[in-house]
Amino acid sequence: MVLSLVSLCAKEVVSDHSSSPCWLRWVPRELYRPLLEAAFTSCRPLAVGELVQRWPERALRVGGRRKPGQTAPNRLCIQALLLAVVRGLSDRRCALQILDLCGLQGDEGGMGDPMGGWSLTVALCTMVVQARGGAQRAQRRDGERERKRFSALEREKDIKRERGQWRRGKEPNGDEASNDRERMALSGVLGEEEMIKGIRRRMEIERKRDGTLAGSAGIKKENEERDLGSDVLVHVRADLFVNARSWERARVALNTAGPLKLQCRYLRVEEISVSSIRTLLDLLPRQGLQGIDVRYSSLGVAGLAELLPLLSAFPALNSLRLHYCNLDFRRDHPGQEEALRDLSQGLAQLQELRRLSLTALRLPGQLRVLLSSLPQPLEIVELPYLSLSPADLAYLSCSHHASTLQQLDLSENRLDENTLPSIRRLLSQASSSLQHLSLSGCGLNDSLMALLLPSLGGCWALKSLALALNPLSMSGLMDLVRMAAQMPSLRQLLYPNPLEDYQPGLPDRPSSAQLLDWPLDETTDINMTSSQLNRVLIDSGRTDLFLTCDLLNYDKDLVD
Repeated sequence: MVLSLVSLCAKEVVSDHSSSPCWLRWVPRELYRPLLEAAFTSCRPLAVGELVQRWPERALRVGGRRKPGQTAPNRLCIQALLLAVVRGLSDRRCALQILDLCGLQGDEGGMGDPMGGWSLTVALCTMVVQARGGAQRAQRRDGERERKRFSALEREKDIKRERGQWRRGKEPNGDEASNDRERMALSGVLGEEEMIKGIRRRMEIERKRDGTLAGSAGIKKENEERDLGSDVLVHVRADLFVNARSWERARVALNTAGPLKLQCRYLRVEEISVSSIRTLLDLLPRQGLQGIDVRYSSLGVAGLAELLPLLSAFPALNSLRLHYCNLDFRRDHPGQEEALRDLSQGLAQLQELRRLSLTALRLPGQLRVLLSSLPQPLEIVELPYLSLSPADLAYLSCSHHASTLQQLDLSENRLDENTLPSIRRLLSQASSSLQHLSLSGCGLNDSLMALLLPSLGGCWALKSLALALNPLSMSGLMDLVRMAAQMPSLRQLLYPNPLEDYQPGLPDRPSSAQLLDWPLDETTDINMTSSQLNRVLIDSGRTDLFLTCDLLNYDKDLVD
């Protein structure tokens, strides 16, 4: 990546923090953005804090999609940014009103010590509560100053009144006009005194009321939130990650009225109950929530049916992801048909849904009931570990979703001769739109792959293809790479290790779990396999197609 002259100069400027008092006062607003980017890149948290505290624009966005090789911002820099936002609330130079941190989170423990989604959520909730506390302290200081001002005004009026009474006692009887003037002046003074006494009386009543409410924390909190509800100075928008450890902090922050208002774009929850998820949804602002991701929570069929109507209150919601949520329709429970009907009706209310991800929910034979009720065709469908039946795949290939699919994940759904025609029909329907396809762990051997290759080659918009943990021989793998080399839009191929690279003893058609656990043959040079595959690309003139067998580090988003 070639840096511009402005970026190079900004990096040099923020490198020396001792010189910041000299240049901060003279920086034009157009240079704040490159200086802040340089401070993040060079890990200069002090510079980040000083720039954000004086931010001259109405909006600030930090995060978003990162370029290949670009790391997430450092944890210290993010903490400095959040502290500077709170300090900027009382800084007249700061014009910040909207802080967008969506996509800022990185992987915990990654390169450069980034801040993960959970840590960022906790830090944001703490910032919101601290800002509310600072606003309350400032309000108390302002109230104390007002009380002192009124007290001084009252003392001044008392002195004037005493002087007037003393003068009237010493002067002889005057004419009627002078008496009228004195009565008018006295009435004016008394009017002002009554006004001051009225103000003092109201202040005394408020102090007594506050003292009375001190023993009732809940009522006092409601009064404070009502007073501060209209005092939002900065709207903070972010992706939130809430689990059992951070749920209480998130609840308090979302329920806090103060100068900072927390808003959510994508909500990810893990290992919390249906009632806790319901509470979070009730506290979230209705506008702005685009997706919800529920993981490792024992929702059950009834719990999911309870949550779906709540999601319809968010008009921008376009993504629903459910991972390992303990839905199992294979068990013979009473009321199963009614529960399916409730789920179908709940999904039908999600008017803007474009992405549906159901992982390991065990829904054999029920895909038509769930997906047919959706009012709009889906663009992203992820159904790994779903135990899909031939009827499910047949429906999907003929559904109104097939022609609009951009991403499709059918990993760990075992395919055979009976289901392959449905897959080929599905690929044919989605050939012009499909960009990302994953068929990892589907049991595709050489014969099945040979039948599937023509359909894969017809997906001319495909950018990434994942076929890991399929039992292919070296011959079948070479055929796959030759076909991939003829796909001009394909940029990334995740291929399986050939069966020849494993130690002897594998069954004839091993499962994905067996391929994952079975050791590779140490006597075989794995680099030889990679060299042979890359030779095919070179012979085909393809230098823009990346081949990898690294399942753990594979990321389809890198090609976007």
